[in-house]
Amino acid sequence: MPVSPTSPSVLAPLVVTGLSVTYPDRTVLGGVDLLAQPGRRIGLVGENGAGKSTLLRAVAGRLPAHAHTSGSVTAPDDLVLLGQEPPFRDSATVAEVLAMTLAPLRTAVADVERLAGGVGTAGGDAAYERALELAVDHDAWDADRRAALAAERLGLSRLDPARVVGTLSGGQRTRLALATTMTTRPACLLLDEPTNHLDDDAIDVLTAFLRELPGVVVLASHDRVLLDDVCTDLVDLDAGALGTDGGGGRRFGGGWSAYEAARADARRRWEETYAAQQEEIARLRSATRIGTEAIAHDRPPTDNDKFIYFGKGQKVARALARRKADARRRLEAAEREQVRKPPAPMTFRGDLTRVGTGRLVQVRDVEVEGRMRLDRLDVAAGEHLLLTGPNGSGKSTLLGVLSSRLAPTAGTVVVAARTVRELTQDPDVTHPSRSALATYDRAVAGLRDAPRLRDLGLLHPRDHRTPVGALSVGQRRRLGLAVAIAAAPDLLLLDEPTNHVSLALAGELEEALGTAPGGVVLASHDRWLRRRWSGRELTLSAW
Repeated sequence: MPVSPTSPSVLAPLVVTGLSVTYPDRTVLGGVDLLAQPGRRIGLVGENGAGKSTLLRAVAGRLPAHAHTSGSVTAPDDLVLLGQEPPFRDSATVAEVLAMTLAPLRTAVADVERLAGGVGTAGGDAAYERALELAVDHDAWDADRRAALAAERLGLSRLDPARVVGTLSGGQRTRLALATTMTTRPACLLLDEPTNHLDDDAIDVLTAFLRELPGVVVLASHDRVLLDDVCTDLVDLDAGALGTDGGGGRRFGGGWSAYEAARADARRRWEETYAAQQEEIARLRSATRIGTEAIAHDRPPTDNDKFIYFGKGQKVARALARRKADARRRLEAAEREQVRKPPAPMTFRGDLTRVGTGRLVQVRDVEVEGRMRLDRLDVAAGEHLLLTGPNGSGKSTLLGVLSSRLAPTAGTVVVAARTVRELTQDPDVTHPSRSALATYDRAVAGLRDAPRLRDLGLLHPRDHRTPVGALSVGQRRRLGLAVAIAAAPDLLLLDEPTNHVSLALAGELEEALGTAPGGVVLASHDRWLRRRWSGRELTLSAW
């Protein structure tokens, strides 16, 4: 599939027409159309596996070689994709990354100055004009100041410039990627889960930057507050047969809060339309089987009336044939035009925890050198604790200590819970070729009364046979959560549980957390979740 660049000197739209993406074992996208004008900020939503990340990678020309695509993409040449993994070499230093970002902008300024001497000569005017347009489009003269300001606002100025990328935390890597983008100000910016790993201050910086960026912005995000604060439009890749507008359209003008009600309305219209169509199809099928008794008179003929009676019988037969033919035509049209049956919505049906007793956690003067320090923490059975704090404050580290995944360098940790399970931010994919169902079954083997994967409502049955390595990040998170709760833990440790998962599941998890009878320790930057949190909260300080 060709990706056609537009002129970098003019803010241009992103146009996607009939885009389909197929892998050898599945179709991810089918006939997607998208128009994103400069100044519009489009949020992609839909269930895990609906193709949000695939759409962004297809637009950026970053699909794997074995993907088959059709359709067309016309995109600004100055396009940047910030994926879920920032595109830096682990061996590069912070200083090198920033220098590589500034290099083309400094070159653009130098080109303008160099080519100014050729103005008025053959070809000189055109060369100077092209260089000037490029520099003006990127505000290249202000690039160094923007880079310094972005680094300061995102907390990167405190990092050692000689520090290598591979030693940075997920939040630091994401902020570094964001700083480079704020410096270059691309004409078309694609973002995949941009708030993952970011704390509140960094999200505020991102929000302000996106709202004032003049070009095209398309983002896929689980962050409902970001979708409300930033997006001018939402595109639902999983909108259903009638779409968001009743006519098959996927686009909705507005943010997530307004769309929640509209999406429920669209689902209701789909169900009602399907039910009415099936009722009509059943009536027409019955009409094709109608007998003469429904038309013919009931009175038997007299001796003097047989000729008239049989004449009427022939008229009845002809009328019956016409009615049946008409019913068949209408039935064929109804069956051809019927909407597909609304699939049963995938709904989380599991219990997060079981009831515990006594004190589950006791922490005293614990330290993991260079990462986390905590004087005291007690968690009682049934208590729910939310860990908050900026990037680098040690939230994930504390969860790892409580699960025994990490050993403290000082202090004491006593975990008295009978069963402890942890959902980490990046579920381990030890056997990528193993199916999701086989992975789950192996993980829960030996557990008493472990639920079946299909009974939890976390992973769609069509994905049970999919190799784990082919699942989306959100689907792997769903699988990881299924494994964690299958053990019926009385202490559940959750690290950013709403990251990567669909917005529908995020809401269901929040409801389940509210009624979970066991102990829960949860680390989250999710502002939507935190605003509704009613349990205890512990804020950690940056190391």
